[in-house]
Amino acid sequence: MTANSHHNIRQVLRERIESGEWALGALIPGELALAVEYRCARTTINRALQTLADEGLVVRKRKGGTRVCQMPVRHAKFEIPIVREQVEVIGSKYRHQIMSQQKKTPTASVRTRLRIPDAKKALFMETIHLADERPYAYEERWVNIQAVPKIMDAPLDQISVNEWLVKTVPFSSGDVVFSAVNADKRVAGALESKVGNAIFLVDRTTWLGEEFITTIKLYYRDGYQLYSQL
Repeated sequence: MTANSHHNIRQVLRERIESGEWALGALIPGELALAVEYRCARTTINRALQTLADEGLVVRKRKGGTRVCQMPVRHAKFEIPIVREQVEVIGSKYRHQIMSQQKKTPTASVRTRLRIPDAKKALFMETIHLADERPYAYEERWVNIQAVPKIMDAPLDQISVNEWLVKTVPFSSGDVVFSAVNADKRVAGALESKVGNAIFLVDRTTWLGEEFITTIKLYYRDGYQLYSQL
């Protein structure tokens, strides 16, 4: 096994679970026994089992061993999308247009979300994402300049702020809310929709360690559907 063999062992253990070798609820061999079987350090086994526990396949109890979950948990996967790629995958030509870009004092709710002191300003941007020159999505975004100072020099006229952040700034966690909202005059105008039409909204905040990076409201045009994986 390689130095990073916990990845390999995790996969092998997963296959043994999925094949039914260890039934649902079954107690699997202990760390020491598995370490001997795979000729590796016990800490390597521990890391592999902990990853499987994080994925919801096994349950670990101190002094109680590790058991296969009675009903393994499935997690929906959500990757931060690059809107350009969403447009291109449907065979359309992408272009983005900046409607507004300015440093200003955030609203109280945004200051709370991004943990920005009252005296600090943030970058506010409104962007229209176009598919074949028709509005595909309308984006309202606040960026914590203290966390991402390089954004002030980014060529956001050439690459959308969405794509620049995804490709440039790592994040450790985030929260996301999906909802349907009735388009107000502002959103309807941006998406060339009608006031009151149901619009799909993604409301997302991301952060890196203790620093909050960005919060965004992304409104998609009428008829948009979200696809994910289980």
